[in-house]
Amino acid sequence: MKRNIKHKRVLLKISGEGFGDENGRGLETEQFNALAKEIQKISKTGIELAIVVGGGNILRGAKLGSVGKSRVQADQVGMIATAINALFLQDVLEGFTIKTHVISAVEIKNITEPFILRNCLGYLKEKNVVIFAGGTGSPYFTTDTAAALRAIEIDADVMLKATQVDGVYTDDPMKNASAKLYKKLTYMDVLSKQLGVMDLTAISLCMENKLPIMVFNMNTPGNIEKAISGKAVGTYIGE
Repeated sequence: MKRNIKHKRVLLKISGEGFGDENGRGLETEQFNALAKEIQKISKTGIELAIVVGGGNILRGAKLGSVGKSRVQADQVGMIATAINALFLQDVLEGFTIKTHVISAVEIKNITEPFILRNCLGYLKEKNVVIFAGGTGSPYFTTDTAAALRAIEIDADVMLKATQVDGVYTDDPMKNASAKLYKKLTYMDVLSKQLGVMDLTAISLCMENKLPIMVFNMNTPGNIEKAISGKAVGTYIGE
C-alpha cells in the first residue's frame, strides 16, 4: 500500500563510515542489514531511490594524498572502495527482494554497470534501486560532490545526506556538548559560516540547481521515511 510521500525521486548519500564499526571502519553486516530494512520499508511507498555511497570505512584517498602518496592514485583506490560498499549493499538489498543496480563511474568490467543516464532513469522508473559508486570518476572530487552531481543529473527532488549525527550543528557535537542543531539553513549560510557539512563544490552545485538537502542521523529508525514524507527531520538546507 502506497503512503503519502512528498518527494517522488530521491538521492540518498551515505558516507562510508555508515557501513563500518563504531569507529567507522571495516564492513559491519548489521549496518548494511539495518539500512536494507529501512529501504525495504520506503520502497513500498513507490518512491524512486538512488544511492551514492562513500568508501571512507575502507580507505580515504584524500588522507593518503596528504601523507605523501600520489593524490590521483589514492583517490582512484578510494573510488574502488566505494564500489566494494556498493556491491555489498546490493547483495544485502537483493536478499530483501529489492532489485538493485550498481552503476560505477569507474569501469569495473563484468562486475558493475557503466554510468549511462538513460539506463539509470529507466531503472528508477521501474522502481529499481540504483547505487552509484566510483564518485565522479575523477580525482580531487568528494563523494558529496558526486552525490550532488548525480542528484541533478537524475532530476531528484531532494538530496538526503545520512550522517552519524542528528543534522548540522554550530560546532562538532562529538567534541562540543554545547553545540546547537540548526533546523534550517540557506546554501549561503553553509558557505559563509563554513559549516563543513559538505564540500564547497557540492553546496555550490546544489545552490545553482536549487536542489534542497536534508541532513539527518541514519542510525535513527524511520528517519529516511520521515524525510521522503516531508516531515521535519535533521537540518534542511535550501533557498
